[in-house]
This record gives sequence, C-alpha cells and structure tokens, in this order.
Amino acid sequence: MTDARGWLAIQQGRILDGSWSSMDTVRAEQSKLGRGVTFAEYAEDWVSTRTNRHGDHLRPRTAAEYRRLINGSLKPFAEVRLTSISPEQVRTWYSSIVTAGTKTQAARAYELLKSIMTTAVNDGRVKTNPCQIRGAASASTGRKIEPPTAQELQQIMDAIAPRYKAAVAIAAWSGVRFGELTELRRRDIEILADEGTTRAIAVNVSRAVTHVSGQGFIVGATKSEAGVRTIVLPPHVNEIVETHLREHVGRSADALLFPSADGTGHLAQSAFYKHWAPARAAAGRSDMPWHALRHYGATRAALAGATLKELQARLGHSTVVAAMRYQHTAGRDEELAKRMSELA
Repeated sequence: MTDARGWLAIQQGRILDGSWSSMDTVRAEQSKLGRGVTFAEYAEDWVSTRTNRHGDHLRPRTAAEYRRLINGSLKPFAEVRLTSISPEQVRTWYSSIVTAGTKTQAARAYELLKSIMTTAVNDGRVKTNPCQIRGAASASTGRKIEPPTAQELQQIMDAIAPRYKAAVAIAAWSGVRFGELTELRRRDIEILADEGTTRAIAVNVSRAVTHVSGQGFIVGATKSEAGVRTIVLPPHVNEIVETHLREHVGRSADALLFPSADGTGHLAQSAFYKHWAPARAAAGRSDMPWHALRHYGATRAALAGATLKELQARLGHSTVVAAMRYQHTAGRDEELAKRMSELA
C-alpha cells in the first residue's frame, strides 16, 4: 500500500508540473506484464507478429531461421524472465559463443536478440535494451570468399554433369542467387534473335524458391524489391543456354530450368551439391562455396567497366554499399598500373 501511495504522489506531482503523460500509466502496466514473461514466450510472439516496412510478415524461411536461433544459440535465455536479462548476462553469453569459434553465428544471434529486446523496450516491457556490445552484430570469422579464376570456372563446367553446366554458366555470368536460379522457368529466358541468329539472351528474375524444414519448397518474392531484374548474359554463354533449353528443359513455359532429378519439383541444394562438390574438387577448389559464383559475376562485370549502380542493378541489391561487397580486384590493379604507365 505504501508503494502504491508513493507512486500516486509522484504522478500527482508530475500532473501539477505538467510533465505527466497518459503513456506513463500504460508503460507501468506493460512493465508489470513483462515481469512474468519469459524470453522464449516473448520471442515467439515477436516472430509471429513481426512485419517489415511494407507491412508484410516474415517470410517462412526467415521465420524458420529466427526460430532456429532462438532454440539454438539464444536458448540460454529461454526461461529467463524478459525483465531479468541484464547487460552482464548478454556479455557473458556472447563471449561464450564467440570463444566456441562461431563468430558469424554469434553475430546473427546477437543481432536477433538486440532486435527482439528493442521491440520489448518499445512495448514498455523492459526499460532499457541489455544488448550494449559495440560491433557485436557485425562480427565475422574474417574468411573471404575467393571467386574462381576463369580457368577454374572452365574446369568446373567441364567436370559437372551436363544438365548442370548451364546452371554454373548462368550463376557465374549473371550473379543470380541459388534460390533465384532454381526457380527459373523456360518463360523466364528471353532469347533475342536477328534472322535466326541469337543476338542476346536475357534472364528475367522475378521470384525465388526457398526450402523450409517441415514445409518444403516455398516460391515467393526475391530477397528484396531490387531483386526483380533482367540480366543480359554475355554472348559466349548463349550456346550453353540454348543447348540446355533444347536437351534438358520441358516444352511447357512453366518448365523449371533445373528441376529435381525426377523432374517433378525444385532442385534441393543438398542434391545439387552431390554434383557440385566433385566438380569444384576437379578444379582444385574444394574450399569454394556455390555463392562464390555470384562473386565471380560481380567481379567480371566490374572489370568490364560496370559502374556501382549498374553492378547494384545486375546483382539485385537495394543499396550500392551492398554491391560493393561483391567487388574483387583480381586483375584490376595490374590493368590500372598499365594505364598509369601510359600517362607517365
């Protein structure tokens, strides 16, 4: 009773000096509610109700990834009351998973924890965000993805199963993501020709497919609005694509370019890697992830003189900063040095 009277006296004083707001009462009530809510309970509600700036709910793959982190890296907080999570607890937890050698995973988990707790602050559930570690969300292992050389790329294409040769070529020269590539259909390939001779082949990207555990393959929008784009392939790739369309793709406009082995659905990344792994090994690049082909496409476009804006559009990035991450200097410094010599 004494606490209640004290609180009431404070509020009356704030009313008299004009600093009181009706939101103070709302925040107080929400804070009381937050005392009994565990992190796991609040986090699940957060994932279920989260929307982006366009008002859309999380994509199934994103929601599944968040739940994986909540039930995995963030599990130490599961039964902890939301209001009890302290900066010290967060620092101790973060230090332990970084020490375990999972910097990138730690950064992703920390970023999610910080986002959830930011919403909790906005909801009035907690007073301050306990996630105060500077740079924690951007930490990484520091390992760089090295794209293949032109020779390595050719060795991969020579070694991989014929029905996936075009997949490597399109990924390397257009920079499409795996989910975009495996949702491409015959109608998405536009062949421009003059008097029976192919002039150019354009890849129209407007969808992507993701595989969500327990839900299967889900076709949806690209990673961002900028992901909807048309990419013209360099002429030397034309014959590879035309041969693939002729020999490995169904006649229907909706036929997938790279379906599963039985031709009934989407190609799973795990199934594709049974072909990709030995092909990259044949090129002496067992270290190279599939994503390295996206880096290759960005590098080649940059070397060909693409501006950052053009590179941004080709890769389907929302910002120029994101596109810059995919530029590699292979061969560029030597070319610049030669030009500098010409000006001497």
